[in-house]
Amino acid sequence: MEIAWQDWAGLLIRWLHLATGIAWIGTSFYFIWLDQSLRRRQQMAPGVDGESWSVHGGGFYHVQKYMVAPEQLPEELHWFKYEAYFTWLSGFALMAVMYYFGAETYLIDTQRADVSVPVAIIASLAFLAGGWLVYDLLCRLPIGRHTAPLALSVFVLIVLIGWGLNQLFSDRAAFLHVGAVIGTIMSANVFFIIIPNQKQVVADLKAGRQPAARLGQQAKQRSLHNNYLPLPVLLLMVGAHYPLLFAGQAAWGWLVIALILLIGGVVRHFFNTWHTGARGSSLLWQWPLAALLGIALVIFLSTRHTAPLTEPVSDERALTLIQMHCVACHAATPSHSGFKSPPAGLTLDTRGSVIRAAEQVMAQAVLSKAMPLGNATGMTDRERAELGGWLRQQLRL
Repeated sequence: MEIAWQDWAGLLIRWLHLATGIAWIGTSFYFIWLDQSLRRRQQMAPGVDGESWSVHGGGFYHVQKYMVAPEQLPEELHWFKYEAYFTWLSGFALMAVMYYFGAETYLIDTQRADVSVPVAIIASLAFLAGGWLVYDLLCRLPIGRHTAPLALSVFVLIVLIGWGLNQLFSDRAAFLHVGAVIGTIMSANVFFIIIPNQKQVVADLKAGRQPAARLGQQAKQRSLHNNYLPLPVLLLMVGAHYPLLFAGQAAWGWLVIALILLIGGVVRHFFNTWHTGARGSSLLWQWPLAALLGIALVIFLSTRHTAPLTEPVSDERALTLIQMHCVACHAATPSHSGFKSPPAGLTLDTRGSVIRAAEQVMAQAVLSKAMPLGNATGMTDRERAELGGWLRQQLRL
């Protein structure tokens, strides 16, 4: 019996990562909604800043928010933190299994930076830690007291990180790492700021001290950041399955990342504004703007594709290119050391199998240049154009 331990580890860790991520994002969205749905009403208890009524599962819920705390804290106080911790831990474990143990296949692109595996892994860790440290510094500087300048600064920081990652790693790894950097920022917000501040408030209240107002303000600011960031993170994380996002390559990948950040932020802003009870003109611009940015993203990436050849390409030449650059992985028994079975179950070792997968090959190897992984076989733009020309002949494009 032969067990593909790395594949099984990747699958099970990915499942855990998805489960904990759903739980974390769900609680983040819920509590921001809850905070913004609070309304002041007459005859509320002393110290209550607002309340919210909701119905779910056949029952009614009445939630009240104390800006400081009730006169007496309850014995049972629910904390929401482990969802964040295990999302990051499982995500980092998955990245280690896929991108560190498989660095030569998934992480390194020798056409961009011909670095060793240890150097690539150290660079990856440096981006994760450095992103959080710079972000945290921005929040603590005077600019951190002003929402718009801080938001712009964080946006620029993430775009610059995206540019740097696109110069160093493969497109697939660069996009995933941008998501991982943002995920690290979000998890570190919970671990280093939100939970410690809340614990300090609870300790002060139990000791009869007045908690510092800045503790709650700081925690609320980081929670709001964590509410705006998940939508871009989700697309960046699943981007590996949509290689058309990589058509910007090293030169323009940062712009793609910037558009994804803007679209996700604008959509989230719509829901946050709606939950406050705002209506009318304050809700008229978000979806049109998000749609325009989405169209701009599609048009921009569509102009970055390899230009088609005008002269015909023979079957023999096309199959030679497939043999040179694809069959090492996409064969019934791959010769590539990183695979025991063809990725996605896709074999390309016959003309018929290539034609059946023509659209996938076009997207992966011609339009986005995502394959071969890390361009390990050194496929040139001329060869991609030739393969694209032959595929168009088969697809009659």
